[in-house]
Amino acid sequence: LLTDVNNRSFKQFRGTRQQWFESLDQPALQPLPKHPYEYTAIKTVKVNIDYHVQYEQHFYSVPHQLVGEKLQLHAKDKLIELFFQNKRVASHVRQHRYGMSTLAEHMPTRHEKHHQWSAGRLMNWAKDLGDDVLIWVKTILAQKQHEQQAYRVCLGLLNLSKSYPAQRLNSACALANRHQFYRLKQIKSILQSHQDQLSSDSPEQRTLLPQSHENIRGPESFH
Repeated sequence: LLTDVNNRSFKQFRGTRQQWFESLDQPALQPLPKHPYEYTAIKTVKVNIDYHVQYEQHFYSVPHQLVGEKLQLHAKDKLIELFFQNKRVASHVRQHRYGMSTLAEHMPTRHEKHHQWSAGRLMNWAKDLGDDVLIWVKTILAQKQHEQQAYRVCLGLLNLSKSYPAQRLNSACALANRHQFYRLKQIKSILQSHQDQLSSDSPEQRTLLPQSHENIRGPESFH
């Protein structure tokens, strides 16, 4: 029936549907794509100090020169692609579990032989900055459920030594240890507000730091 309809002559035009298809439509047809359409989620991400970006619960490496830059991440079903200034700079097999995917070529030279951060290295760096920095780092390493998550926090702290002298960083950690501040942004807040340079009984420090009273509970209350 379809063939018969397509071969019937038009009443008001010359030719048939089949003839018009063969002369107009068919020459313009293109072959089907080699690969089927695949949905892609696109997200802007920032490269962390450890030259990794996060997507869902996994971390993917990019060239270390891009630390601090914003990239465009394309997430497909089985592939993660990262673009900087419209140029692809990294690709990884997509992972759906917590962890890290690190390519050796993305590492700075001093890390090429170290595919993972180690607690020992972090503590050695912390010790060089001060005893209280070391205590803070040890606490973070002991608290975090996932090693890589702890390493990222510690690396963020150690990176602050580029902006602040070791003495100030150590004083900030001493203050944080005293008040059980174990979040990186709390250390940054102490340094930015110069709380580390105030005496412990100064009005400014007493005002900005939490006081001990019945309305403040420790971490044991939230387990």
